Amino acid sequence: MNYYNNIKQELINNEIYKKVKDYSKNKSDLETYYKVGKILFEAGKHYGESIIKEYSKKLTNELGKGYSTTNLKYMRQFYLFQKSQTLSDKLTWSHYTELLSITDETKINYYIKITEEQNLSVRELRNKIKLNEYERLDEKTKLKLIQKQENSIEDYIKNPIVIKNKNYEVISEKLLKQLILEDIDNFLKELGSGFCYIENEYKIKIGDRYNYIDLLLFNIEFNCYVVIELKITELKKEYIGQIETYMNYIDKNIKSINQDKTIGIIIVKKDNQYIMEYCSDSRIYVSKYNLV
Repeated sequence: MNYYNNIKQELINNEIYKKVKDYSKNKSDLETYYKVGKILFEAGKHYGESIIKEYSKKLTNELGKGYSTTNLKYMRQFYLFQKSQTLSDKLTWSHYTELLSITDETKINYYIKITEEQNLSVRELRNKIKLNEYERLDEKTKLKLIQKQENSIEDYIKNPIVIKNKNYEVISEKLLKQLILEDIDNFLKELGSGFCYIENEYKIKIGDRYNYIDLLLFNIEFNCYVVIELKITELKKEYIGQIETYMNYIDKNIKSINQDKTIGIIIVKKDNQYIMEYCSDSRIYVSKYNLV
C-alpha cells in the first residue's frame, strides 16, 4: 500500500470539498483527519515513528502549510481518540486539538458536552480546561457522567467557584459582589447551564423590615429561582437560616405555581462540612470561591 499517496489524496479531496460545499467544511475536516490519522497509524506500524516527519516534509512541499509534524501527530492521535468517542461536528478541529492531551474519557465527554451546550469558542474551552473545571465538579456528578444519568441543577455548580480579581488585597462582601457583576457571564457559567441574572441587592420585605438578597437568579432549564448569598468568612450556621428565609419568601411571594421550588447557594471563603451535616434543607448548596 502506498500510504503517502493515500494521505495526500484524502487531503486534496478535503480541500476541494470545502471549496465546493463550504457549509459542511468542518465535518469534512474531521472525517478527513480521522482517515489520515488511521493511515498514519498503519504506516507507523510498518515504517516506524520517523515516517511522520518524512510525510510532513513531502506534504508541505507539495500542498503547502498546515501539515507540520505536530499536526500529523494530532491526526494520528485523533484517529485513536475517535475510536472510543462519538464524533460531534459541533466541535471544530481546533476544539479537538485542545482535548487530545486528555486521557480521562469522562473528562473528555464533559468538555464536549459543555462545548456543545454553551457554544464555546476554542479560547473559552482552553480556559475552562486551564481552570480545571472538570476537577471542580462534585464526585457524585462525575459518577453520574460515567453512568450517563440525568443531571440536576446542583451537579454543575463548581467548587470552588472561580472569580476574577483585579489584584485587590482586601476583599469585602460588597467588593466580592462587584467582581462578580463585572464578569457576570463567566460567573453564571461557573454555576452551570441555564442560569440567568435577575438583580443584585434584591429587596424583599419581611414584617416591617427590608432585607436584601445578594443575587437573585433564575434557571431556565430547571424552571426555578436561585438565591445567592456571598460570605467572605467560613460557613456559619446562621447563614443557613438566612438563606432559607429568603428562599421561603421567594417561594411564597414571587414564584408561580408552575415553577419549581427555589434553591439557595451560599458562596463562602471556607466551607464547614460539620454544619452542612445538620442542614435538613436539601435545596441549599455551599461552594467556596477562589479569586484568580
